[in-house]
Amino acid sequence: MSRPTTKNDLMTATKENYEKLNLLISKMTEEELNTPFDFSKDEKKKEAHWKRDKNLRDILTHLYEWHQLILNWVHSNQKGEEKPFLPEPYNWKTYGDMNVELWKKHQNTSLEDAIKMVHKSHSDVLALAEKFTNEELFSKGVYKWVGGSVLGSYFVSATASHYDWAMKKIKAHQKNVNQK
Repeated sequence: MSRPTTKNDLMTATKENYEKLNLLISKMTEEELNTPFDFSKDEKKKEAHWKRDKNLRDILTHLYEWHQLILNWVHSNQKGEEKPFLPEPYNWKTYGDMNVELWKKHQNTSLEDAIKMVHKSHSDVLALAEKFTNEELFSKGVYKWVGGSVLGSYFVSATASHYDWAMKKIKAHQKNVNQK
């Protein structure tokens, strides 16, 4: 599916990708769950996140934290507290550093807790997106706090696109484990 540009497409892609992600996770073997992620032998995987995330918990807490980003950003701005999407001191050039801090924050979170957290936050983000009209989500200039983009693109990034990212990473891990 191409990147959603309507509310209906956003809701469909978010729900479908979340279901696919959960199905993929449910089929992970004990070996896949217990083997640390290691992509060091793949020279194409240069981005920092390939080194950062070591297990399924790390991926799920990352998704949870990005859900929190959109929830907090939208709620704050709706209350008249102007805040950027990325919290201070981060920006789009330094958000990788933020992701490392979020990773550190959850090193003592259990996989069981991570699963519960991401399930609830996914539901919270869906419920929040549902409150907006198609125009509010996908028309420019509706909310000045969104800047030159559209609100829906932030929802897509925090949900459907991030779920795609998570599935690619899990599949790459499974391939590594099963090649041994």
